[in-house]
Amino acid sequence: MKYISLRNTAFEGQNSVYLLDGDGPTTLVDTGVATPDVERDLRDALGDYDTTFADIDRVLVTHWHEDHAGLVARIQAESGCDVVAHEADAPLVSGDTAAYAAMDEKRRDLLAAWGTPAAKQEELAQTFGAHDDLGGEEADVTAVTDGDTVRAGDHEVEVVHLPGHAKGLSAFFLEREGRREAFVGDAILPKYTPNVGGADVRVDRPLATYLASLDRIVDLDLDRAWPGHRGPIIDPSGRARDIATHHDERTERVLDAVETRGTATAWEVSADLFGELHSIHILHGPGEAYAHLDHLARDGVLDATSDGYRLAD
Repeated sequence: MKYISLRNTAFEGQNSVYLLDGDGPTTLVDTGVATPDVERDLRDALGDYDTTFADIDRVLVTHWHEDHAGLVARIQAESGCDVVAHEADAPLVSGDTAAYAAMDEKRRDLLAAWGTPAAKQEELAQTFGAHDDLGGEEADVTAVTDGDTVRAGDHEVEVVHLPGHAKGLSAFFLEREGRREAFVGDAILPKYTPNVGGADVRVDRPLATYLASLDRIVDLDLDRAWPGHRGPIIDPSGRARDIATHHDERTERVLDAVETRGTATAWEVSADLFGELHSIHILHGPGEAYAHLDHLARDGVLDATSDGYRLAD
């Protein structure tokens, strides 16, 4: 397995891409964004291993976000490779315009429901408009589901559905050199905590869904995880527990914000959590606050009203 680091100035810093070769299909896990600089970086990195886009037989996509799936169409155009993604994300990875339109409509509805100011919604729209080129072109995608197996290089990998950050986010699990490993995308990251609530507005009950995925990562008992950003995670179960603890602590901060304000929208709580928001964080900030507020409301701790959330009687 070869590890490739790609620059990414649009989102969370370096992207991690993985090349698996050998007797089986030459396979990439994720691709990076579809910008000329990143495409050149990927071509050069593959060239160091005597591999070109035309040599790629399969691309495994951990989730639909552009910094993971952006270049799949260009690779497929040169190689005719099989592009594999979870069935929940396959339409977005393929560039299905109806799927994107439905997601965009839901995002607009939620931004309004979260109390996001009109000026901030316009700033977010301009951010998306400035990054229209990150997603690349349309591609043919093979949809898989939890428990399916796929050949990648010398290995048989298993699809492990870990929704939360994205509806179809999936790890690709394998046993290699006596170790239990997985390519986990953004399910867990070594430095940041993956956003829930805003990163994919299609996810129902985003916090509960993500916490269940963290539990599943613990149950996998991995020796090593290969994330979608930065270097390997050597204690994946410990990292998953740390992220769950982080969300426990954030829940307390959300409750404090609601108690102080009396009634609070997701946008107002996000201001208390994160301060002034710009760019993509205009979506991620209130989305994260909403994930916690919705979780607490469903548990009966908060009441959801037309003006926001307040402590339940």
